[in-house]
Amino acid sequence: MKRLGISVYPGHQSTEEIIEYINLAGKYGYKRIFTCLISTDKEIDETVSEFKQVLAAAKNNDMEVIADLDPTVFKRLNATIHDLGIFKEMGLDGIRLDMGFSGMEETLMTYNKYGLKIELNMSSGTKYVDNIMSYKPNLENLYGCHNFYPHVYTGLSYEHFLKCSIQFREFGLKTAAFVNSETADHGPWPVSEGLCTLEEHRTLPITVQAKHLFATGLIDDVIIANAFASEEELKALSEVNKEMLEFDVELEENISDIEKKIVLEEYHFNRGDVSEYMVRSTQSRVKYKGHGFPPYNTPDMKKGDILIDSDLYTRYAGELQVALKPMKNYGKTNVVGHIVEEELFLLDYLEPWRTFGFRLKK
Repeated sequence: MKRLGISVYPGHQSTEEIIEYINLAGKYGYKRIFTCLISTDKEIDETVSEFKQVLAAAKNNDMEVIADLDPTVFKRLNATIHDLGIFKEMGLDGIRLDMGFSGMEETLMTYNKYGLKIELNMSSGTKYVDNIMSYKPNLENLYGCHNFYPHVYTGLSYEHFLKCSIQFREFGLKTAAFVNSETADHGPWPVSEGLCTLEEHRTLPITVQAKHLFATGLIDDVIIANAFASEEELKALSEVNKEMLEFDVELEENISDIEKKIVLEEYHFNRGDVSEYMVRSTQSRVKYKGHGFPPYNTPDMKKGDILIDSDLYTRYAGELQVALKPMKNYGKTNVVGHIVEEELFLLDYLEPWRTFGFRLKK
């Protein structure tokens, strides 16, 4: 099941503010929390006490909490690969290993008696996960999660993201990646020019970032990396369809009721015999056969235009299409709406037979 998550950073904001943020995210159905033990420099007792309060709020909202750490944190908290009890005592559900061990150690940790999840860094691009898999880990307790990047222009390229994500997906591991809030102002480190996994996401709306990650079919959990996202962003992201690619659209003012119903309410999929010019969703021409579809708005077509063939196309009348490139309109096809500009690149993910949908831009 795909999930949404938030990030919180005790020590950077007050415990009260963090708990309030967790409760707000819980209201909108968020189920994961990322936090960081590497960036806190407080004494052990104070660190444990602070995290316990925050994690109690997470439990009240049925959220899974995983903390980022490295070997220095193990040393500070007197934890070992054989004894992860301190992390369970704090209330964590898992630990993310920002810097790896040798492979054998990670595997041993997946068999910890507390059932803690061991999350691996997905962004390195090495054979790290292959090495761990050679030691036969407990896959029920093994996750993967990409890094995020606070410095502008340092985020992952899409090509590298694909390479790394496929490595983990081929082993059937649960995966996660980060998106950037436009309203949040901090992460775990002093530099914060946005926080995201993919560099191309840094200036995109948060909903588009998430749609892209889910559309790849390679990411299970999408986590907001910086804090605190606004309630508006939390709500908007919670309304993203995690299972089906759903485009935000603007419709023509003079669209008919039947055409509006076809666009927004009918089941759409891309036919298997694909065209380079358009996506074809053909069931509407069958369901609405005999209904009138007079031509009324027939300008030449551009990428992202939503089209419905008029009666002049006889047996094609009522068929919905999405333009993939500019086309001349011969006066037979109505342009009934448009996919919003920032989501046009998502059309590349409409593979043969892929189901998709539309919703009105808010």
